[in-house]
Formats: sequence, structure tokens, C-alpha cells
Amino acid sequence: MAAPPAYSLIATDLDGTLLRGDDTVSDRSLDALARAARAGARHLVVTGRPAPRVRPLLDLLGCTGLAVCGQGAQVYDAGADRLLWSVRLDRELAETALGKIEAEVGQVHAAVDQDGVDGLTLIEPGYRMPHPTLPAVRVGRRDDLWCEPISKVLLRHPSLSDDELAATARSVVGSLATVTMSGPGTVELQPCGITKATGLAMAAEHLGLSRADTLAFGDMPNDIPMFDWAARGVAMANAHPQLKAVADEVTLSNEDDGIAVVLERVFGFRATVL
Repeated sequence: MAAPPAYSLIATDLDGTLLRGDDTVSDRSLDALARAARAGARHLVVTGRPAPRVRPLLDLLGCTGLAVCGQGAQVYDAGADRLLWSVRLDRELAETALGKIEAEVGQVHAAVDQDGVDGLTLIEPGYRMPHPTLPAVRVGRRDDLWCEPISKVLLRHPSLSDDELAATARSVVGSLATVTMSGPGTVELQPCGITKATGLAMAAEHLGLSRADTLAFGDMPNDIPMFDWAARGVAMANAHPQLKAVADEVTLSNEDDGIAVVLERVFGFRATVL
């Protein structure tokens, strides 16, 4: 009888982790994930991207099961194209939080991800998408951002760094929202108490798995709660220093097949694609 896999749940962030800079996944990483699946492990995408922005990537990965999206605010069933669970950010709380942040740092530029499997990303005048491949709809004024229920708000400041903006936002937002930093130019407000760990725990329970079964990979501070929850957290070489500080291990970068290197070692594979 074959031994059970070392980890039966592999949780991977996308941007800066599994994805290369051009939004592709290397053949070696795809091969390692496929071989881990044949060994009995489940792969779960855990990303800040909302469900509508994840579907094409799940198709690329051949994923027809669950994915955790929207910084943990959504558990998406790719096969059925529906949300099993989602939490909305109250629009009045979002506006209040924005007002508090702007009272401290001056004008910020905002965008929102609408809730739902067909939700749009809306951006106000002055906001630049940090990832140019992600589609967005520009609106004429900030009030237009709140036309439909939202899952999160994305913020950019014309001069402050992401770390500075996130730190200030946390100091003034309080219980109005959870503040995360998920990538270059990506500071976000999401429902209070919601993190990647929230969605990951819910998805794992749905799959009959637990934190003790979970090996997690990430690159940014928004992955810290996921690392705290999982049995083992692996940061990419390109990861933010805050995540590296709490990781159990640092692997190679997303451009150098860092996930594949770890999976090959943990599951006892030989690299078959280089």
C-alpha cells in the first residue's frame, strides 16, 4: 500500500507565487502539481483576485474544484461556476474607512471588486491598475463605485509606499475593515475579520481536510494569516520581508519554479521538466 502524501492540501497564492510575471505557469510547476495530485494531494488556489478574474487561470491549471478568492471573502466552485460562500464589504463602512484614511494621508485613488461570479472591477479617475492584464471599467466619480455590492476596495496613493499606506490605513480604520497588502500597488480593504485563512479554513473543511494537512505558498503580507493557519508556510525568494519573517522555509522565486522545487522534495519526485 502506498504511503499517504506528506501533505494532502497544497494552498498556493497566484501572483508572485505560482504565476510568473507574464501570468503563465511553468511546465515544471504544472508537472509538479499534477504529480502531487496523483499522489493524493489536493491543490487549492488561494488568491486576492476575485472569482471572475480567477476563472481563466483555473482553466489553465485544469482546476474544476474549489478556489479561495477575494482575500478569503469568496469560496468559489469552479466546476459549477458559483460561489459557495461570500462576504460583502458594507459600502457605507467602506466610504467611512476611505474618509478616515484620506484625513490622514490626503487623496487616495480607489477601485472596487464587485461581489458575485460576474462582478466587475471598477476604478475611479486617477486609479492605475497594478496588474495591466486584469480588466477594469473606469467610472466617472467615486460615488459610482458603490452602484453594486462589493467584496473589497483597492487603494493607491500618489506618493506613499504600499507599506506606508497600509500602516496608516490600519492605524485609523479599526474595526471598519481588514487592511491587507497583496502586491506592488495593492493595498486593500476587505470585510472586518476576513483573511485568506478564513476562506482557506472553510474550503479545507468542505474538502474534509485540516490545517495539519496543509502546505501553503505565498509572497506577500496578505499571506501571513494563511501561513499562521497552515502546517507549513513556504515563502518565495521574491517575497515581502514580513512574510519571509514568519515562513517556515524560503524557496526559489516564482520565476525559478520555487513551488515545484519544494513539491519535488516533499513528495519525493524527480524533476521531469526543466
